[in-house]
Amino acid sequence: MSPNTLPDASAISAPVLIPAADPAVRVVLIAITKHGAQQAADLARQLPAASICVADKFAPLLAGLPNPVRAYSGPFRDEIAQLFADFDQLVFFVSLGAVVRLIAPHMKTKDEDPGVLVVDDAGQFVIPVLSGHVGGANAMAEQIAALLGATAVLTTASDVGKTIPVDILGRELGWKVECPKINITRVSAAVVNEEPVAVVQEAGSPHWWARPTPLPASIHKFTRFEDVDLSHFKAVLWITHAEVTPERWQQLHERLVVYRPPQAQVA
Repeated sequence: MSPNTLPDASAISAPVLIPAADPAVRVVLIAITKHGAQQAADLARQLPAASICVADKFAPLLAGLPNPVRAYSGPFRDEIAQLFADFDQLVFFVSLGAVVRLIAPHMKTKDEDPGVLVVDDAGQFVIPVLSGHVGGANAMAEQIAALLGATAVLTTASDVGKTIPVDILGRELGWKVECPKINITRVSAAVVNEEPVAVVQEAGSPHWWARPTPLPASIHKFTRFEDVDLSHFKAVLWITHAEVTPERWQQLHERLVVYRPPQAQVA
């Protein structure tokens, strides 16, 4: 879709649905050196459900752990495709540059790729490399950093700016996002650029703002769509069970993102 054209009628009446995340996250801790394997073993003790992938010569370092172990004997690059297929979060105890080169041939889209993270050799920093939001790598980085006493290095604008992550708002509450994909891009830009944004909540749990910091001043909350003067806002986030007509999508063009909470949730 061209940035300067409206979505066609079918795109408006049948928007993209982004499902809520599966709570059973499959995690693998990956190391290719002896020191990395020792780091992975230390973290595995706190994540007993996580798998571990190491060279077979380092497998004895994992003795006594309850975690499933994948021990490989050939070139490590041959393992990447299967790791991408089998896991939701790949936590590498490998240098950042090496990880980028290893995963590059296997990357598809942010809706398909697993989360990829790197823990530095000193265990001081946890860096989400791929699929920070939709893939959950940012949240996983914060969890692992807390376990290691490390710092999560987040680079996505909504996390750094402590504002609304448009693409995953309410995901942990079971909300689904409904809109043409270009709307996510346009509305996210308005949010991170601190332009006036209306949040209209007519349904769903009110506990969607989980950050310790206050909601940014550029975000304005409403309980009814009718109360929003659309001329004053660059974008609208609408949390509702109501039907959104093609005329409404057309009126707001690329400025609207709709969230669908479970029917049992009432604002």
